[in-house]
Amino acid sequence: MSGMQGMNMGGQQAAPAQDPHAGHDMSAMPDMGSPAAAGQDPHAGHDMSAMPGMAMEGSQAGAKVGTDLLPGNKPAPAPSGDHLADRFWGADAMASSRENDLRREHGGMTYYQVLFNLAEYQARKGSDGYRWDGEAWIGGDINRLWLKSEGEGSFGKSLESAEVQALYSHALDPYWNLQAGVRYDFKPNPSRTYATIGIEGLAPYQFEIEGALFLSDKGDVLARAEGYYDQRITNYFVLQPRVEANFAAQDVRETGIGSGLTDLEAGLRLRYEGRREFAPYIGVSWERQFGDTARFSRARGDDTGGFSFVAGVRTWF
Repeated sequence: MSGMQGMNMGGQQAAPAQDPHAGHDMSAMPDMGSPAAAGQDPHAGHDMSAMPGMAMEGSQAGAKVGTDLLPGNKPAPAPSGDHLADRFWGADAMASSRENDLRREHGGMTYYQVLFNLAEYQARKGSDGYRWDGEAWIGGDINRLWLKSEGEGSFGKSLESAEVQALYSHALDPYWNLQAGVRYDFKPNPSRTYATIGIEGLAPYQFEIEGALFLSDKGDVLARAEGYYDQRITNYFVLQPRVEANFAAQDVRETGIGSGLTDLEAGLRLRYEGRREFAPYIGVSWERQFGDTARFSRARGDDTGGFSFVAGVRTWF
């Protein structure tokens, strides 16, 4: 077998040993001629501004976008003429969808709503009654015409109070509207006409807030503050706490109003939104007159307040 050294079992001569690194450029290996080995910056030539946390402060830093933008009447930018969906669904079908659905639902159009937040029967001590509080508006994203109405009464008796307001509303920002116009009181007698200015909007944590000042044609000054909150318990049940307070700067004996805080109403209503456009509710309401207003009511033989169990419907369209 010694004579066969260097030969394989098949009679072939074994290949000489070769360098395993032959033919390889070792300069690409660490410490083999790389820029780092030469003491150079390994990030040289790379734009690091695209890396997270490495963005440079540019001209767009702090720019306002979305709901932070100031309201205005600038025309919307022209829509793109190249729509990918046209290739799949057809240009005619998509043009109709964009015109009738997309643009209509994203501003720049005329909208309207009629809402009755309260339309209820009140079961209370003495005589049962009824109450309503509703509004309607029409307009665009910035300017609208509002109509508001509220009132109450007792069954078997004349209407106790009823008013209607016609207001111009201008958006101050995405959440608050400045409103001004006129208010007319049908009841109590004698009727009154008021110049009105107020604010209405959505406060932090989704509280609906309204506040208004009223100046009558007789020089009387009144004020009102109102707020409510919709607390969703389930997908169908909503609990709404609500508070309304009225104030007067002076006594108005003709209408039975005393100066200061005239009356306060606090209610808690639970509604079922099987259909949100028509949601029945039940609840409890507490009302109380104060100061000279209560004194005027007692002099007429009327109640100054109490608890009521209520049942009604909240509806809109």
